[in-house]
Amino acid sequence: MFSKKIINIAYFLTFGAFLLSSCAPFNSVDAKKYPPNPELRVKKNMEEGRGFRLMDIVDKSKGTNYEFASSNELWRASLDAIDFMPLVSVNYSGGLIITDWYSSGQNSNENIKISIRFLTNEIRSDALDIKIFKKKCTEINKCTITLQDNSEITKELKRKILKNAKIYEVQKKNKNFKPYETTSIGN
Repeated sequence: MFSKKIINIAYFLTFGAFLLSSCAPFNSVDAKKYPPNPELRVKKNMEEGRGFRLMDIVDKSKGTNYEFASSNELWRASLDAIDFMPLVSVNYSGGLIITDWYSSGQNSNENIKISIRFLTNEIRSDALDIKIFKKKCTEINKCTITLQDNSEITKELKRKILKNAKIYEVQKKNKNFKPYETTSIGN
């Protein structure tokens, strides 16, 4: 009884593997476009981002691969834009930056607080949800807080963040660009 179950499982796995392997579309490849040397083909594919090396994943000497916030252009540009303000909460994985109440010193009765929420990592105008809160105090502990919807500060801040993020993105592409170099074979 036990061996019959094992045989049925083996048939099922073999049949499933056959079905999965036959689902992939056949892509013809022009051999003239690829070098005949396997090392050069691997190098070209890696430079073009077409493949991965299993040993790069297994290699323990490199440690864990984390994606840091510094690799996200929108995140960096946002922090640069509000670097003069004290921060209360910064959560990269949650996509949220909240500043503390800030006063420029000109009018100590008025403070602002900024909340930036990231809706996507793409650099586009709807990627950020910026909210600016304004606090006016007439006396100590008698304050009113209002949301400054579509204010000039919000528009200017969003414009500055998107502009700087685009600059960071271009710099990153220029830094990481490596053209494919062909080498002569057999020399």
